[in-house]
Amino acid sequence: NILAYTALYRQWRPEIFDDVIGQDAIVRILKNQIENNRIGHAYLFCGSRGTGKTSTAKVFAKAVNCLTPVNGNPCLACDVCQKLSLDNNMDIIEIDAASNNGVDEIRDLRDKVKYPPVIGRYRVYIIDEVHMLSTGAFNALLKTLEEPPQHIIFILATTEPHRLPATILSRCQRYNFKRIPNKPIVERLETVARQSGVQIESDALNTIARWAEGSMRDALSLMDQCIGFCDNYVTNDDVLAILGTADQEFVFNVVQKIIEGNSSELFGMVETLIDDGRDVAVFVRDLIQHLRNLLVVKMCREPEALLDVGQDTLMAYVRQAQEAGHERLIRAIEILCSLEADMKWSTQPRVLLEMALVKICRPEQEETLNALLDRVERLERQIREGRMVHQAVSSGVDLA
Repeated sequence: NILAYTALYRQWRPEIFDDVIGQDAIVRILKNQIENNRIGHAYLFCGSRGTGKTSTAKVFAKAVNCLTPVNGNPCLACDVCQKLSLDNNMDIIEIDAASNNGVDEIRDLRDKVKYPPVIGRYRVYIIDEVHMLSTGAFNALLKTLEEPPQHIIFILATTEPHRLPATILSRCQRYNFKRIPNKPIVERLETVARQSGVQIESDALNTIARWAEGSMRDALSLMDQCIGFCDNYVTNDDVLAILGTADQEFVFNVVQKIIEGNSSELFGMVETLIDDGRDVAVFVRDLIQHLRNLLVVKMCREPEALLDVGQDTLMAYVRQAQEAGHERLIRAIEILCSLEADMKWSTQPRVLLEMALVKICRPEQEETLNALLDRVERLERQIREGRMVHQAVSSGVDLA
């Protein structure tokens, strides 16, 4: 009998609040509410994908019903915790609003909330992607959400809270789940790798965390994919191959040539990118992020507070930022952001990338204000460094 494999993000789903990564303030508030018996009747968990909204909701549902909670956490050992861990329990009801978004489904829910819980003290309704409910469904939910029976708790989860009516928002305690910083993601991935008996390079973990953009689920899914691809030893090159992107050193080199205005070298680098089978769209996204980081380093007194990178990478950014001008960085970001949008509809992404890079390197061919500022900035830098004087003397120009 072949056992079914369980994906890593499901294997490592938090069982207690202490397992939830990167949401310390929310976890502390929820634990305090449970310890002080100040439990609300409606909660709204918002935030980007993979930040722990549904997982935290499930932990909370167990914790409010647990017979012997430990510092606000469910004990996982009592009879109630054991029964609530089963998928067929009747007291934690998950509803996917994307596929149950009509008035009839919400009316059905409204009829059922009057029934008491089967096992614990509370019946908890977790409504995922709640912004997908229709206007009629929201209206049907309003009264129940405002004055539910004593034994009912609603937890609404959404990635788009701006799409919820103000009448719903005002009836819930709102908690904003932040994107998870890279460091906690890397630490969790190290733990998962160690306990799974997998060796994975430190650079590979950092690449996965950077690509995940604050989503623990995305990071675990990519790691799962890498393990499937490489078996028990995962290198950074393997991760880059799966992602279809270039390594960080290559991106640094490309940006260096952009700063220098060396378009001929950039053509060769694009050739290398294509030959290595990298995804041009992914590379452009990485390039924009890199230029943004350089701009942050250049403009801010404490860039480390805004950049989620290691100390070595930060120092590399600082060194490169010293050579870059504000106007060149701003123009490059604007041109590449337009390129990213255009590439979605193009069958020639390589050509578009090459054109964009040449455009960045040659502001004199543009008549826009930003291009003019870029040229002035470059001239000022050349004068400051004495290069203009040297060129004039070497060409025999009389400076008197």
